[in-house]
Amino acid sequence: MSGSVNRPVGRRTFVLGTAAAAGSAALAGPLATPAAAAGFGYSDDGSNYVVDTGASLVFKVSKTNGDLTSLVYRGTEYQGYGGKNSHVESGLGTSTVTVKQSGTTILISVAFGTLKHYYAARSGENNVYLWTDKADSSVSATRYIVRVKAGLFLNDEPDSYTYTTSTVEASDVFAKSDGQTRSKHYSKLRVMDYDYIGWTTGGVGLWIVRSNHEKASGGPFYRSLLRHQSADGGGLYEILYYGENQTESERYGLQGPYVIAFTDGGAPSSSLFPGTLTTSWADSLGISGYVPASGRGRVAGVGISGRNTAYPYTVGLANSAAQYWGSARASDGYFSVGGILPGAYTLTVHKGELAVYSTSVTVSAGATTTLNTIAVPSSNDPGNATAVWRIGDWNGSPGGFKNADLMTYAHPSDVRAASWTGNVVIGSGSETSAFPCYLWKDVNSGIVVYFKLTAAQAAAAHTLRIGVTTAYANGRPQVVVNDTWTSAIPSPPTQPSTRSLTVGSYRGNNYTFSYSIPASAWQTDTSAYNTLKIYVVSGSGTTSYLSAGTSVDAIDLLA
Repeated sequence: MSGSVNRPVGRRTFVLGTAAAAGSAALAGPLATPAAAAGFGYSDDGSNYVVDTGASLVFKVSKTNGDLTSLVYRGTEYQGYGGKNSHVESGLGTSTVTVKQSGTTILISVAFGTLKHYYAARSGENNVYLWTDKADSSVSATRYIVRVKAGLFLNDEPDSYTYTTSTVEASDVFAKSDGQTRSKHYSKLRVMDYDYIGWTTGGVGLWIVRSNHEKASGGPFYRSLLRHQSADGGGLYEILYYGENQTESERYGLQGPYVIAFTDGGAPSSSLFPGTLTTSWADSLGISGYVPASGRGRVAGVGISGRNTAYPYTVGLANSAAQYWGSARASDGYFSVGGILPGAYTLTVHKGELAVYSTSVTVSAGATTTLNTIAVPSSNDPGNATAVWRIGDWNGSPGGFKNADLMTYAHPSDVRAASWTGNVVIGSGSETSAFPCYLWKDVNSGIVVYFKLTAAQAAAAHTLRIGVTTAYANGRPQVVVNDTWTSAIPSPPTQPSTRSLTVGSYRGNNYTFSYSIPASAWQTDTSAYNTLKIYVVSGSGTTSYLSAGTSVDAIDLLA
């Protein structure tokens, strides 16, 4: 992502933002208010705790179940569609709900079994700060959803709108009458690409600023449900754990703060963004699982050598309890990742989305772990190998392949998709753009790649590599050369077991299949084309786009 946003025109809306896009017109930033603003405080209406922020926002939290039952900004009610409140998951049920005021902060605490959830208000701010502490699997809680009344914001962005009853898959992928598809699954964005999501009319903006996702799963490149709209209204999500095409187990612990922010139509203040937000005011509130900045550490790297400077590099840290990431500086690979809980982590360097180096680091509270320059061995990057020919780039994603961009926000059956079939000729100049990003057993299995070899090349054995980024129903490639040599069926690598290719995600586990092709398989006539047929094999899956399939990273024939 470049960090830009689509600026609103009239009642046009936009959904995403990064620190570079924060507008100066925002009203949501924390204010250094030494005393409570006029009107700041809370009351009890019998059913709800009613919080007046002393700015333009008044909200209510149910004393029975901890639902957010009202969001009134400048006198307009924004909460609610379909008779539903805003809440953790689809509502927690009967809970213990308490409230306390500590100077210029009001905290509402919700306890439901082992799960604890919190709402906080700061005097003079049009924000609601939220934390969710899921201690174990005894409570189903994978999201917080802000439910927004219909008609307040217009939206027809291709990553969310679900305003038709015609479905093309399950009950959650929809088809418009013009053949375009929509689904709440189509986030379009990786987690690292956005800091906030929401809507604006140009006069009012309603946003969720995401948390740092340290207790979420999937890493920096993961895509998850972000928002949707229907005839009944809209939903904005903070995902605590998302199961679609998930590569990691669920992590438990405190997630937050994430922030519901109202503005005058501009972007939320960058001071609310993950990695920027300062919450020292929350240190003494007694939030379960809360770790202040003083109890966290940092990892910094002098640089990364052996990089391919044509690609961005990302450094990720993960263990079973937490995950973090940061971008490496383009000039020298310097990186710094802060706010890390103490512990031992696996540090992984990614070229694009492809892991090319890993090591172990230990983080201590209040300290910085400094690493000398990380040298990525040339052999760790498959793109450094000399190839007779190559389709795509070894970067851990299907970027550049046919339909790749569309597939993060549309179903493969979408009318905007180019034909999933069609063969490829090496040397045509369109090898990558003509090759489909996804292959399915029931859709386009058996695609042919045509290529010529010199006499010297045809006299030698070669290794063919096919890199994939995920697979559905154990789909994996089997190849046939010149209709005379057939590879063995490879074993399936570990991949997520849920839908992936049809719900906007290619991010699984990167894996490279290698095939040793003997010299006897090649054409001896150097003027004749060799043929490589790539089939998808699996005994699983159903039909069409839910048949066994896989996403392609790169294909090459090594010299």
